[in-house]
Amino acid sequence: METFTIIYSVLGGLGIFFYGMKQMSDSLQQAASDVITKVINSLTSNRFLAVIVGMIVTMIVQSSSVTTVMVVGFVNAQLMSLTQAIGVILGSNIGTTITGWIISIKIGKYGLLLIGLGIFPALFAKNSKFKNIGRIFFGIGMVFFGLEIMSGAFKPLRTNQDFINLVAYFSEPTYISYIASVLMGCFLTVIVQSSSAMLGITIALASSGVIGFTTAAALVLGENIGTTITALLASVGTSTNAKRAARAHALFNVFGVVLILIIFPFYVDFVDWVIPQAADAVAADGTKPNIAQHIAASHTLFNVSATLFFIPFLGTLARFVTRITPDPAAKETPRLILVGESSDIMPATAIVQADLEVKKMKEIIDRMYKVVREYLNEADPKKLAKIRDYERITDNIQKEVTLFLCKVMERQMSSEQSLHSQTLIKVVDELESIADYLERIVSYKARFQNDPTKGPSNDEYFEFMDEVWSFYLLCVEGLFNLKSFKIQETFKKSEELRIWADDIRDKHIERVSKGDYAPLTALTYSDMVVALRKIRAHALNISEALSMIKPIEH
Repeated sequence: METFTIIYSVLGGLGIFFYGMKQMSDSLQQAASDVITKVINSLTSNRFLAVIVGMIVTMIVQSSSVTTVMVVGFVNAQLMSLTQAIGVILGSNIGTTITGWIISIKIGKYGLLLIGLGIFPALFAKNSKFKNIGRIFFGIGMVFFGLEIMSGAFKPLRTNQDFINLVAYFSEPTYISYIASVLMGCFLTVIVQSSSAMLGITIALASSGVIGFTTAAALVLGENIGTTITALLASVGTSTNAKRAARAHALFNVFGVVLILIIFPFYVDFVDWVIPQAADAVAADGTKPNIAQHIAASHTLFNVSATLFFIPFLGTLARFVTRITPDPAAKETPRLILVGESSDIMPATAIVQADLEVKKMKEIIDRMYKVVREYLNEADPKKLAKIRDYERITDNIQKEVTLFLCKVMERQMSSEQSLHSQTLIKVVDELESIADYLERIVSYKARFQNDPTKGPSNDEYFEFMDEVWSFYLLCVEGLFNLKSFKIQETFKKSEELRIWADDIRDKHIERVSKGDYAPLTALTYSDMVVALRKIRAHALNISEALSMIKPIEH
């Protein structure tokens, strides 16, 4: 009966811990969404800056796995280089150590107090900032309450002879025991799929007096390897570079653990020397009050020292994972796909990915317009094939971005993030429609193969086409600089173009009635003008959509 009580208490405490971590992470992401966006956009080729970015983002989201999955997504969409990705991953390993320090604080008994303080603003506050603060307190309270339950559940194990005999195998001061502990930590983390949860369990076991510091430190090393499985699984089915980023994370942690294992006894002694008071000192109630801080320190020391050691070798690591993960024979097409589960995607970074992909789409349409303009002057079959290829690409981008953002919107996000996501979905839809009408213009041109349009109507059309495109460029300027974007100017220009379209259509019909052009040209020319007028309308829709959001700085 006691065994059953221990099991359900541990599972219940772990469930509360998990829920608290998720609440805290989601709330921190919402509260610091602007910070995350700016930090991600500050990425350069500087390896030290990449490490700092990974550290800051992971400290906010409280999960190196989430950060690594995000990086795999960025690399998969070709929005980040492999070297940058490895730098961010190294930084994420440092950032995740803050979790150990949070749960090592001796305020477990105040978990219910924090839950009480946080639940009321979380449920009843009208202001989103106060609501998020309440959720953060509530999440932290749940984390501490879950740890308190687990610690209490583990206490009977101190007198359980079978468990003592099992632990004794892992507690021996031999390298066999150290390696066994590392493998056990790795195995359990793979099962739980959360290094933070395993770190919480380790601290709960150690604080209850069930295991010693040496065993706990070895378990933590194994947890660092186990956490890389999430990214490796997320990289399945992605681009080669995304696989390389995930494998670089795994190799980095494995190499780091091997290096620490070589000097493991000295490593444990060093942590004991850095943190005051003995790690395995036992209190009157049988608990170990100092061990949690030692475990958190060992976690931080491992990740910081390993990162500092590997920073000079980022290029070497990138080349190594490139060698062991060769490019497939077929050329890969960059795709913005949802990497991992939607619960692993940070809305702030997902919006950055989608925002950059929309800008790529805009650049493709710019190139498409130039080819269309050239084709109208000279009907080259190669140009026609290129135009149709561009149209197909824009169709794919519109579909991928829409599906990507709809999946991300299943996550809890702020009203600003939700509005931004909806706006980007609207923008890609309008851009795809503009590409459709550009493709239709060249299709209409085919009607003139035996009777090419020349003279005043042709000149007028090109003049109108250039003005419509200038208007389009004005409308999409909001993708890059909303601060200088003037919506009223676009409304005025749009109305002028609408009137101009009607005017040139009427003039051409008049020329047809005089016999200057074949009657078929009246219908075709009208269709071509209408296509440009539709492009004007879709461009105006883009400007209206963009005027509803605040800018993302890139």
